[in-house]
Amino acid sequence: MKQLFNRLISFFNTIESKIAFYPTLLAFFGFNFAFLMLFLEKKGISRTLIEKIPQLLVEDGDTALTIISACIGGLISMMVFSFSMVMLLLSQASSNFSPRLLPGLISDKVHQIILGIYLATILYSIFILFAIEPSGDKYDLPGIAILLSIIFTIVCICAFIFFIHNISQSIQINNILENIFILAKGRILKLIDAEHDKGELPDFEDTEDWYEYNIKESGYFQNIAMNNLLDHCEENDNRLHILPVKGIFVLNNIPAFKSKNELTDEEADDIRANFNFSRGELIADNYALAFKQITEIIVKAMSPGINDPGTALNAIDYLTELFALRMRKRDETIITKDETPLVKLNTIDLEELLYQVMASIRTYCKQDITVVQKLFLMFEYLKIQPTPHKDYDEVINKEALTLLEDSQRAIVNERDVAHLNKLAEKFKS
Repeated sequence: MKQLFNRLISFFNTIESKIAFYPTLLAFFGFNFAFLMLFLEKKGISRTLIEKIPQLLVEDGDTALTIISACIGGLISMMVFSFSMVMLLLSQASSNFSPRLLPGLISDKVHQIILGIYLATILYSIFILFAIEPSGDKYDLPGIAILLSIIFTIVCICAFIFFIHNISQSIQINNILENIFILAKGRILKLIDAEHDKGELPDFEDTEDWYEYNIKESGYFQNIAMNNLLDHCEENDNRLHILPVKGIFVLNNIPAFKSKNELTDEEADDIRANFNFSRGELIADNYALAFKQITEIIVKAMSPGINDPGTALNAIDYLTELFALRMRKRDETIITKDETPLVKLNTIDLEELLYQVMASIRTYCKQDITVVQKLFLMFEYLKIQPTPHKDYDEVINKEALTLLEDSQRAIVNERDVAHLNKLAEKFKS
């Protein structure tokens, strides 16, 4: 039962990022609320309000039909326009910045909830419309249900105004970078806090000779039901080593995990069932994606078609702060229970992360002196950051000197080259 509950939680976290999740949920609520109101109308809920505040209720069936029909038509038009605006946003973000931004924009809960409010109100109004009799007197009309339909329509109009404001903000690159940074920062700080709570990193056994098991599906390794794995290790006196790095695309039949004890086919399948895969990536599950997205924004901004070094410089500022946070995190992740190390996770270390980011930036930005100078300032800032790893200084020096080597080949102005050599002096020791 516990394993089933943990899997349901993981499944919910997966589908929550889908663009149809909140609209479907709210539409279901609107559908059921309409039948609830019709049930209450049969119990005479409107009669009391008609007698006390008749001004709030529509007293003519034809008028009620006209109002509700107009509300439904207007809401459908607003919903179509809103969906068109979302598609325009996604198209612009893909062409101007990076296609990798699309999953994050699609999973924006504000847009999903507003679209869900539209759908819920439309469904509610349609079913209330069926209950209106044109020739009925005021006591036969579902007065409160009609009033609520009008109120919900007004709420939709307010939501539409907010939607226009929010979507106009969402397309601005500064806000996109800010949102990426906030999500990644929250994820990294959560991991750092978890490491601090556990104290010193315990030693984990050498897994070289452990039994290896392959995965049986492909997709982006998004998440894992860790509680189930800990329960398995505790109940069977076992240890596990998870091989894929979270966020990478896992291919079918590659090694997925190692087990200290030999497992039956059924036990191996139970462990595989705790791996969650998807066809998209989200920063909330994988902070390394934020580095990848910001890097692609920098590269796209420096392309000849865009030619926007200002955006590249702003993106490097966010990249600098994220790297400073990442330097406070350990390179290894070991999950313990009651101070006993049970599961080891492979994670991307800082050296590999910094290299992958700088490899792309060096390729496309090495000829721009302003961007290169900004990168050297980033390295200078990172060297003074507190870190649990003493060898991070050497990693930073290596990347700085590699950047210097590429820039010297691309930049021909002697004054610029002399300035770069001066900036690189402190990384040569």
